[in-house]
Amino acid sequence: MYILGIETSCDETSVAILQDNEVLTNLVATQYFHQKFGGVVPEYASREHLRIISGMVEQALVETHLNIQLIDAIAVTYGPGLMGALLVGLHFAKGLAFATGKPLLAVNHVEGHIVANFLEMQGLQYPFLCLLVSGGHTQIINVLDFGHYKIYGRSIDDAAGEAFDKAARILGLSFPGGPQIDKLAQNGNPSFYYFPRAHVRSDSADFSFSGLKTALLYLVRKHDTNWVQEHLTDLCASYQESIVDVLKTNTFSVAEKIHARRLVLAGGVAANSRLRTVFRQTAMAYGIQLFFPPLKYCTDNAAMIARTGYEMFQRQMFAPLAVTAVPNLRIPEKTDD
Repeated sequence: MYILGIETSCDETSVAILQDNEVLTNLVATQYFHQKFGGVVPEYASREHLRIISGMVEQALVETHLNIQLIDAIAVTYGPGLMGALLVGLHFAKGLAFATGKPLLAVNHVEGHIVANFLEMQGLQYPFLCLLVSGGHTQIINVLDFGHYKIYGRSIDDAAGEAFDKAARILGLSFPGGPQIDKLAQNGNPSFYYFPRAHVRSDSADFSFSGLKTALLYLVRKHDTNWVQEHLTDLCASYQESIVDVLKTNTFSVAEKIHARRLVLAGGVAANSRLRTVFRQTAMAYGIQLFFPPLKYCTDNAAMIARTGYEMFQRQMFAPLAVTAVPNLRIPEKTDD
């Protein structure tokens, strides 16, 4: 079975082709020009998707020596994400499905991040606990089966990735902030400064990172630029440690509560080196099997969309051509309880 995947939810244009669970090609074009604006400009992102999407689909077919008639289905992100960016990919996929008569699979981007772990993790089986941590989402999800989820914790304000980006802006670093802070933190002292670890309620696994960002802002304002530059690596390490510590505490608290035996990391922030190290050590102490995708499948990519589409195809979960983009789409909670 060949699945064509298309992803345009934010500032990556990506096209992939899967043969069952094997990635034949996964093309990703990142819009680096947003760096000069300090963040993604939605209108510019949409225009760039529109400019290159057709050529990338053609390139994917050429690289795999396939023609469109050999494709069994077309999977595309329909939310969440930037409305204009989503519409480019979705409308292109709908037009392609209509012209070729191929079934359309409308994929939840968040679900795609979870399923990305199946691309190379052969030993992963349902059920498992998942920490989904990205620029727009921070959630602890009990994944009972494909499409069957129970959410135990979510961010009530800034997502972890957003907290990294805002910190980078405060410290004068480039966008996106997460990779910059991660790189600098490797040479810093995580105990240099103790940033707050917010706990929403004693009985809650929800996250709050807005206070952490404010604490960094006030600290930087108290000192001059020279002091910030002198202690930049230490500030990055201390700030990062606070985020990772809260993610660890909440996640393993839920894991212990539900007796989880498998834990999965998903989303762009799952590429953070400190997060991986801490979770690997803690999972070992708890006797929990830990999974996380290769770095290339942590950030937005079409391979994870195609792989999710493969699961949907197996279950005949086809979308009508009238389907529309949903920028604030959530992962549905559906259990057998």
